[in-house]
Amino acid sequence: MADDRTPLSPVPDPGPGPVDGPTRRIPRAVIDHLDTTTAVLPAGTVEDTTGGSVGDVAVSVWTTAQRAPVSQRKGRYVPGSTAHPAKMLPAVAAHAIAHYTRPGDLVLDPMCGIGTTLVEALHAGRRAVGVEYEPHWVDVARANLALAHDTGATHEGRVFHGDARRLSSLLPAEYYGQAALVVTSPPYGPSTHGQVSVAPGAGVQKYHHLYGNTLDRGNLANIGHHRLLTGFTRILAGLTGYLRPGGHIAITIRPWREHAELIDLPSQILTCGLHAGLIPIERNVALLARAADTDLVARGSFFQRDFIRKQREAGLPLHLIAHEDVLIFRTPLRRTATSDTATDRRQAHRPRDRARHTADPSGRPSAPESRAA
Repeated sequence: MADDRTPLSPVPDPGPGPVDGPTRRIPRAVIDHLDTTTAVLPAGTVEDTTGGSVGDVAVSVWTTAQRAPVSQRKGRYVPGSTAHPAKMLPAVAAHAIAHYTRPGDLVLDPMCGIGTTLVEALHAGRRAVGVEYEPHWVDVARANLALAHDTGATHEGRVFHGDARRLSSLLPAEYYGQAALVVTSPPYGPSTHGQVSVAPGAGVQKYHHLYGNTLDRGNLANIGHHRLLTGFTRILAGLTGYLRPGGHIAITIRPWREHAELIDLPSQILTCGLHAGLIPIERNVALLARAADTDLVARGSFFQRDFIRKQREAGLPLHLIAHEDVLIFRTPLRRTATSDTATDRRQAHRPRDRARHTADPSGRPSAPESRAA
């Protein structure tokens, strides 16, 4: 987490170590800036269909890192999940699900990766459906859903393979207007997690730090920052039809730096949501560091510590990342005439879509989805 408002004394670099290894403390002055000051949007930016304008945006801090990521996933995710380059912290998804849904509600993730949102939804007694672009992670997500069922989850979980920018061609009609909550995260650009190994004579080698095939221009992670924002706006707009009136969208996101310049992705994603017709209601902080009695204890990966060390040597006083932004949007409390017309139009085409999705009872390979049993 970078703090450009108050000069702070440098914190010694702890040196390289395992991804979930030694932790480090953040000065109290940094924590004091994580207050609950209400953020106010420009007047008239968004208007609800009920006639009232959107006012202040609520802010809160989610203490989602009281346990290390490895311990959060232990026993709930298959070993192959570790290789994903940018996994969502399970406690972040679990917190959103607990606060914005009720048992039996439907939770959706259009970019579900290894299925973190879906797994946490099943364990919380919710139904879950996701979409994932990369075939390998589709298989891993389905394996994680199967593991959830093996360990006691009873509700349905499904994963569809395809491009989330085309949700209407992927998801069956039964989900239209049914989701209570979407929890998702766009690709982080170069700010991925990954793993490292040390080979004699070869130094430190990175692996599992890239999304799929870098030549695949259909992957949002590989198409450049501005096209990513355009594509994500399209995804958000497509999600509105699958959310029930007053449904919520929780997006976890953090900024990153390119050539020492801060890329304020959270604010850009906020703009994407506004362009998609969503109503922003909260901008929260989800901790990636443990909250101790007097300060935060950050869990920095090797990549993060190495990056911070190099930036400090270059004269840029950065700190380890200690939180993610969580933007919360909701849909209007009632559907407009335009959305009702769109619903009728979609339903007119859905019987053919349903036949395509159910033609193969096994779910493989002719249909783009399968149920996790």
